[in-house]
Amino acid sequence: MPDAEIQSPPDFGYGRREPAAGLNGADAAITTRRSVRAFLPDKPVPKELIEHILNVAARAPSGTNVQPWHVTVVTGAARDRVSAAIHERRDGGGQEMGYNYYPVKWFEPYISRRRKLGWDMYGLLGIAKGEREKTYRQHGRNFDFFDAPAGLFFHMDKRMETGSFIDMGLFLENVMVSARGHGLDTCPQAAWVDYTDSVKALLGIPEDHILICGMSLGYEDTSATVNALYSEREPAGFFADWQGFED
Repeated sequence: MPDAEIQSPPDFGYGRREPAAGLNGADAAITTRRSVRAFLPDKPVPKELIEHILNVAARAPSGTNVQPWHVTVVTGAARDRVSAAIHERRDGGGQEMGYNYYPVKWFEPYISRRRKLGWDMYGLLGIAKGEREKTYRQHGRNFDFFDAPAGLFFHMDKRMETGSFIDMGLFLENVMVSARGHGLDTCPQAAWVDYTDSVKALLGIPEDHILICGMSLGYEDTSATVNALYSEREPAGFFADWQGFED
């Protein structure tokens, strides 16, 4: 379809704190979900609530019901231990790529979307292009779980194939949407994949498992500037192909 036909979507509050009026509970949870990068460290999330969220998320579909997901949840001393160890490993210049989460060589339109998100976030934080030390420190906030009281690590057996990665994505989305429904926020984090071996060793994750991602879970720090970040989405008119509706 020509670009001229693409219209901006109405503002339903996607990614914002308050959902638009009239949305049902599921739509409200989905449209207010966003990657929060500053949490309240002193407001814990009860184990019972996390377990409930995981039980709800496990209703995600998976091919022939294989349910490939495994989750390691950390809080308290366990959370602090993995955070400190990865900071030490990172500052020592070490990485342990488990797999290429992103393309080795970027291309459009994806590279422009990626750059815009980075520019928007660092702009909010007053970090200019080329300020490598500040950029490094901000990226390092991933390994503090952005101060969230709980962290989750998602992993599965390495022998599973591409379909199980899709199943894992469905499960992850359920976790984030259920969390939103309970007034919690999340940030899924690919950054942990760069330290796969260390994370697995620290947490006793089986060697024959692949680390999919980490996730911060907690309550948003609404006073944090970085949480004003609003990531845009293309409307359905951009990515959907409609056939047969005029027949």
